[in-house]
Amino acid sequence: MRDRSGMERRQALKLLTGATVAGFTGVAFAAPGGGIGAMIPGVGWVKASGERGEHDGTPLQFMPKTPVDDQPLKDELKKYPRCPYCGMNREKWHHSRHLVHYDDGLVDGTCSIHCLAISLSLNLDRGPKAIYAADFGSKEAIKPLVNVDTATYLIGAQLKGTMSSVSKMAFASAVRAQAVQAAKGGETASFDQALEQAYLGMARDTMMIRKRRRERVEKMRRKMMDKG
Repeated sequence: MRDRSGMERRQALKLLTGATVAGFTGVAFAAPGGGIGAMIPGVGWVKASGERGEHDGTPLQFMPKTPVDDQPLKDELKKYPRCPYCGMNREKWHHSRHLVHYDDGLVDGTCSIHCLAISLSLNLDRGPKAIYAADFGSKEAIKPLVNVDTATYLIGAQLKGTMSSVSKMAFASAVRAQAVQAAKGGETASFDQALEQAYLGMARDTMMIRKRRRERVEKMRRKMMDKG
């Protein structure tokens, strides 16, 4: 029993901490013909450049790479089209996207509260000036962003989660959140409570994401070998 538990723990750690080129952005492997890279959702295979940045090995390497932005909500999907932590298209995942405006003017636009939690962890010395989330209850084609301080979250409803097995969707209207809750279940919560749940589920969600991406990479590897 002990040996089996140990093997399960080691497998879980392997899934959680297996080698990647860009953290949560994909799964790395040696491609046919040589070279290391990662599978980026919506982009495909991206080779590792091997180049080092001036601040690699320090917290500065995680600093948002965009210019200071005093109007982060203006054309935000054009300025921040992809999540920097998973590579997903934020317009495609507009219903769950988040955006944090740090107090030094830098901005991180993410696909979800899962990736927002990563940004907040990596930028511990950078205080959030404001955090925004998509209003899941909006009927607009692209759901607008609302300040999370006034939002009501619905956690664990029968809604598909983004980067998580447990959905955490924000609503500008508490009444609308309660209406969806009545139909889809889940629990209403504040942003702080939703963020806490994102952190608590990070290990489980990361293992799930890695498993899915390894399966996609293996499928891609087989296709490449068949062509080669």
